[in-house]
Amino acid sequence: MKINIKRLNDDYHMEAVNDNGNSLEMDGSPEIGGHNLGMRPMQLLLAAVGGCSAIDVIMILKKQRQTITSFEVEVDGENEKVEEHKIWKDINLHFKITGKVDEKKALNAVQLSMDKYCSVSMILNPTANISYTVSVN
Repeated sequence: MKINIKRLNDDYHMEAVNDNGNSLEMDGSPEIGGHNLGMRPMQLLLAAVGGCSAIDVIMILKKQRQTITSFEVEVDGENEKVEEHKIWKDINLHFKITGKVDEKKALNAVQLSMDKYCSVSMILNPTANISYTVSVN
């Protein structure tokens, strides 16, 4: 896997492109001279854990023949400064699932993702307290 990051302006606006040609934009906060033209790298970590777990949960529920009509994950994080950098201290994911979905199956799918399958949560787990809630219909 390869990601190419290219600076787009004279400040911190950048574009990341993967080897399939998919891209996303990043930028720094206005406090450091950024212009909010893209997500910040720390925000991308929250998006990554939400996206990774969403893929797992949808895959598991599809295998169980559950019919999903709407699926959202709201990720909320609190970071803290450690020396000169920040880490995610607390992360909460709220899964909002609508459709013909058994609530117990949805909860089990989320638990499997968070405890076993989601690589991003496994990476963040040593420094972050990761919790989740599930709402069905």
